Amino acid sequence: MKAQKKKPSPSGVAKKSATKAKENPVSQNGSAKRGTPTAAYAAQAKDTPLAPFQIQRRDLRPQDVQVEILYCGVCHSDIHMVRNEWGQTIYPVVPGHEIVGRVAGVGSKVNKFKKGDLVGVGVIVDSCRECANCRRGLEQYCLVGSVLTYSAHDKRTGEITQGGYSKRIVVDQDFVLRISDALPLAAVAPLLCAGITTYSPLRHWKVGKGTRLGVVGLGGLGHMAVKFGASFGAEVTMLSTSPEKEKDARRLGAQRFALTKDPRQMKSLAGYFDFIIDTVSAEHDYNAYLKLLKTDGVMACVGLPPTPPEIKIGALMDGRRSLSASGIGGIPETQEMLDYCAEHGISSDIEMIDIADVNKAYERVLKGDVRYRFVIDMASLA
Repeated sequence: MKAQKKKPSPSGVAKKSATKAKENPVSQNGSAKRGTPTAAYAAQAKDTPLAPFQIQRRDLRPQDVQVEILYCGVCHSDIHMVRNEWGQTIYPVVPGHEIVGRVAGVGSKVNKFKKGDLVGVGVIVDSCRECANCRRGLEQYCLVGSVLTYSAHDKRTGEITQGGYSKRIVVDQDFVLRISDALPLAAVAPLLCAGITTYSPLRHWKVGKGTRLGVVGLGGLGHMAVKFGASFGAEVTMLSTSPEKEKDARRLGAQRFALTKDPRQMKSLAGYFDFIIDTVSAEHDYNAYLKLLKTDGVMACVGLPPTPPEIKIGALMDGRRSLSASGIGGIPETQEMLDYCAEHGISSDIEMIDIADVNKAYERVLKGDVRYRFVIDMASLA
């Protein structure tokens, strides 16, 4: 996943939010004083580990759905946010935006879900719902600013949102997604970020039969890009620095594999690809991959390294190539993706962990030691 940068609200919206925040006092942990005590794991500062913590989930509003969380994926963005590498974290922070659970309660005006339904919650839990992008189903690009599932401010009360490393969450029904029981639920959780983050650009740029697709990086995002690309009918080439990942790449659906540390292999692919999706969140050389695009080819970045990259304009100019980036999808597209996955049997490759092992899991993610997504079994949280 990429980071959804929070945009400043117009002064009128800010004043309105501040007024409502006074009407609904906020406690020191960023949650409304009234509500349901909920067990969670939180970081108190950028240099502290995640540890048991109690938060308050708000009382149900008329449009709210209360979700008992069954599973939550561990996204690289969680690590960036916990360690404040993007400079926007609000502490204490409960991460987690790849949430699968079951409806435990609904507000008086909820008409999309009922108690017992399987549901998901992804990266955002609200938006202005009125701007041009929101009206197009692009809530992730809300012109006022979408509300992140954690470490953001609720538009109505000003309370701090807290994520899925917890026993339950309360979300407006318009930002809750329906989950099929056709797939293993734990393996569905990463679709709420890793899945939609790769599905959305592949659909937007119409990747399909006849497309030569390059996928940079075989991790949580990359393995989903390979699966979707192959399912859409593209010719998929895995571009990796790790020769030991070739077998897995082909198992996931890649027809070709290129070792990017080998100059000869890279040279042989110059001008080859119609579209490249770059899933890497660590520092790397973007220019080396831009040279692999054909004339009018596009490279879309979905990983967000902590430091700005250096881009050589000549690499773009030579072939009228385009460098772009893509975030998650909006709510309609995310539901479309989940339905597509259920129909085609697509889910994430996961390793299940207990919540007590999450700090170790973070270190393993940074070492690339996971195939390909950690998922927390929330039954392990007392």
